[in-house]
Amino acid sequence: MTTDIESIKQMVCAEVDRLAPQLLDASHQIHANPELNFQEHFAHDLLTGVLADADLAPERHAYGIETGFESRIGDSGIDVAVLCEYDALPSIGHACGHNIIATAGLGAGMAAATVAKLVGGRLRIMGTPAEEGGGGKIEMARNGAFQDLDAAMMVHPADADLIRMDAIAIHQADVHFAGKAAHAAAAPQEGLNALDAAVLGYMNVAALRQHMLPTERIHGIFLKGGDKANIVPAEAVMQWMVRSPTLESLQPLKERVVKCFEGSAMACGCTFSVEWDNVSYADMIDNAPMVESYVANAARVGRTVQDPRAIGKHVVGSTDMGNISYLVPSIHPMIQVAPLGTAIHTVDFARWAASADGDRAVLDGAKTMAMTVVDLWCQDGLIDSVRTSFAQRPAGVEVL
Repeated sequence: MTTDIESIKQMVCAEVDRLAPQLLDASHQIHANPELNFQEHFAHDLLTGVLADADLAPERHAYGIETGFESRIGDSGIDVAVLCEYDALPSIGHACGHNIIATAGLGAGMAAATVAKLVGGRLRIMGTPAEEGGGGKIEMARNGAFQDLDAAMMVHPADADLIRMDAIAIHQADVHFAGKAAHAAAAPQEGLNALDAAVLGYMNVAALRQHMLPTERIHGIFLKGGDKANIVPAEAVMQWMVRSPTLESLQPLKERVVKCFEGSAMACGCTFSVEWDNVSYADMIDNAPMVESYVANAARVGRTVQDPRAIGKHVVGSTDMGNISYLVPSIHPMIQVAPLGTAIHTVDFARWAASADGDRAVLDGAKTMAMTVVDLWCQDGLIDSVRTSFAQRPAGVEVL
């Protein structure tokens, strides 16, 4: 095993430069063909095709997920996973920049793969679909992915270079109200208005927002409010997302939200039901020694990665990478692709994800992660520090 870390890092960076035209072409193709949760067939086929052409033998449809994949490199040594995401959002496409996540991860994995045998390391390049609410990583983990890993990493686009996202726990639910239809003019007294129950439930949640932690979030939309204005609505459907700093604090907030719907249904003489998704996203535990390695390597490509707590620049959201961070030492840093103040999940951000700055993020992210993989394989004492830090995570938290 060679331990000349400097020369190995130069090798992986040179490999990213060699792959640059292919990586950027893939990023732009994925951006131009946005696909929703578990429907990412174009991205799956494109990314696995690149891996196959590089003789990295991808397992397509991995872990029982149609649009998941995995390439494994190496037979022994420290096992590190680089994760790719590639799903998009309804209407606004890659407004979270997952085309960048996919191709930065692809480039990092392919570059690190060229030195894995040289340094005696193992590597997994993992395609993890459906981050935008589908919980693809959670489903893959339930089917055996992420077992026996020493570390996992990915980068996420943002409007600043940050060591972490403020990734908080989330659970999504559909809420159904059932009433009784009637002619709204001829016999309104015969009806029970499910839409009224839903509207009152919305107002109840609005009142609840005054009396919850400032770090918590509740937001929802109406999916159905009736069929015609002269018919008392017999059915109304809403979709809600409930967020709190941790899975532990999320549960009591969910119970308070359900009470809001219980009260509104009772007031209108309706019944209601709440259907929670089969996945809930955990808060993210960023592994400090891995973060330090990433920050140092990012500086090598000209990026200053800052702590959001120190500069007051926070990107709040939720990700199924949080669940993985409870299973495997993990990092989820943010890489700048857009001017400061450009919010993710907006049309503006989607445009930046296919810009020259987005392209630079693909290559810088690939190099930085590849060098961080090299550190995990070669830097004396780093993996021990990573494991010590990971052992301090909260115990007994069910994330699958």
